[in-house]
Amino acid sequence: MLEDGAAVTSAGDGAPAVDESAALTAAACMFRSLGDPARLAIVRHLTLGEHKVVELTEHLGLAQSTVSAHLSCLRDCGLVTSRPQGRASMWSLTTAPQLLALLAAAEQLLSATGDAVALCPTYGQRSRS
Repeated sequence: MLEDGAAVTSAGDGAPAVDESAALTAAACMFRSLGDPARLAIVRHLTLGEHKVVELTEHLGLAQSTVSAHLSCLRDCGLVTSRPQGRASMWSLTTAPQLLALLAAAEQLLSATGDAVALCPTYGQRSRS
């Protein structure tokens, strides 16, 4: 059985046991969805409220097609949703309180680790060069 995207089985004591591998895979997928700087910037901007694609493109300085592709990724991951408004769509976060908590925790972790992530040979800024 699946519960919130993770496989769940019954433990010996009757309580559900979460398939740790499935849970970790789901968490890794969620972090990958936020791993692109443009997607993270979109999420951060949507914490201010609903926005049209044109407003996001102006704020981020990205092409409309790029913003739309990133919004599609975030929508497919269940992080954003849209509603029609005339010929446009208004985009918003589906789970704003949880995403705000995650971003705050990330800022605390970055503060605690200093430059370690940016200097990481695998995922840091130098690895993108």
